[in-house]
Amino acid sequence: MYRRCFFLFRMVAVLLVFAVLPLAGCALGPDYRRPAMSLPDAWPENTALRGEGAEDWQDWWRRFDDSALDKLVARAVQDNPDVRMQAARVREARARLGYSTADQFPTVGIQADAIRQQASGQAAGLSQGRGPVGNLFSLAGVLSYEVDIWGRLAREREASEALLQGSVYAHEAVRLAVIAEVVGTYFSLQAARRELEITRQALGILEETYRLEAIRFKHGQVDELVLRQAESELEATRAMLPLQHRQARMLEGALGILAGLSPAELLAEPDMGTRILANMRDPGGMPLVLPSELLSRRPDVRAVEEALRAASARIGITQAERLPKLNLAALLGGTSVEADDLFTSSARTWSLGVGAAGPLLDFGRNKARVESAEAQFAQAEIDYMATVNQAFNEVRDALVFYQSSREYMDTVARQLVIARRTEELADIRYRQGLVRFIEFLDAHRTRLAAEQNLNNAVRDVFSATATLFKALGGGWTGEHDRAGMTPVGFHPESLTKR
Repeated sequence: MYRRCFFLFRMVAVLLVFAVLPLAGCALGPDYRRPAMSLPDAWPENTALRGEGAEDWQDWWRRFDDSALDKLVARAVQDNPDVRMQAARVREARARLGYSTADQFPTVGIQADAIRQQASGQAAGLSQGRGPVGNLFSLAGVLSYEVDIWGRLAREREASEALLQGSVYAHEAVRLAVIAEVVGTYFSLQAARRELEITRQALGILEETYRLEAIRFKHGQVDELVLRQAESELEATRAMLPLQHRQARMLEGALGILAGLSPAELLAEPDMGTRILANMRDPGGMPLVLPSELLSRRPDVRAVEEALRAASARIGITQAERLPKLNLAALLGGTSVEADDLFTSSARTWSLGVGAAGPLLDFGRNKARVESAEAQFAQAEIDYMATVNQAFNEVRDALVFYQSSREYMDTVARQLVIARRTEELADIRYRQGLVRFIEFLDAHRTRLAAEQNLNNAVRDVFSATATLFKALGGGWTGEHDRAGMTPVGFHPESLTKR
């Protein structure tokens, strides 16, 4: 009999829930729509973007064909503090979504009490004596459910989903920024090391030149001015070494921090590659990305859009809070003065109820909440549009940087060929005594400057490539998510799945 009643309790509760579910189909507040913006049809004319080979640009940093760089990027993606922090925020947002989802379902619990009490003597009709002492045992199942008539719980879930998705995109934005920073710092480090090597080579030439001038001065072939000029140039070049060495060491430390190295690893001379930039593979032009695709490819833009989506849902939440809430409650159990009688038919107790509660006079509190939510939505919309504008400007600047860097590198490369030949001829004529030392020195300085300029130009070209990759939102893939194309290497389901 008791089991039959318990089954009846469950059936009644389920029927009550499903009877009011149609009432929950109306969600207050605006449905989200992406703000309309005037976007360009094409990018400015450039040599960077092409329409071929998109499938080969997924892990774009591998296009430089440098194993040391690949290892540093892999380490940074795993151990960089900013990436790890954002991953923790994704887990927090996922937990919040779980809480919002659970609020849409009934709460079923159990309630048990064991009480020993003394009744009032006066209530029992005993004017002089104490009331009777007895036990009271109860055990009941309790069900409570808020009927989402106005869609408040649905909007809360929508907001939580948007915040989770936004945190996933923010994680990818941080990841992409860290990768680009690692790549750029790696190129700067290799350029600094190359500059140090160029200076050392120049120092060797000047030491030989000074030795030759010292011999000539000793034999009276040149005056002291020429000797001191050679010595001055030698010491000036030697003075550059500590500064360049310091710069290289500082870049090593910066790269180590980006890669998430421990203090012990930072002080243990980690392997950060020894490549000469001029010998590295040039990725060349990259696949064409249309301006209209940028809104879906840039994870930072997507993160801000999800914040806008959440702000839109919060308007519906605050509007629903101004209206009454409908709650269902059910209880089935037993109450007895003896524990052994708790499950008998005579101890059975049950209740079913529907309750409604809402604000009657709040002196404008809920209205102010709605106005606040609408103002927050307006702020989020402005932030979204500003982020989109900034994204397009970053692509524009990256294209200019890429184009100008390549043009400059080509020019400097031609200059270096001429400077090397000029120095070679000046050195021959200088050793034969046909030109003065100052003429040889000018040719040497020109060649040294051209070597350093080309080194920096190659660094800038590679850095411009990384910057353009970052501005365009990373790699390319054919996979799609809710609102568009997902950046390569980015799998939101791995962060959002429960």
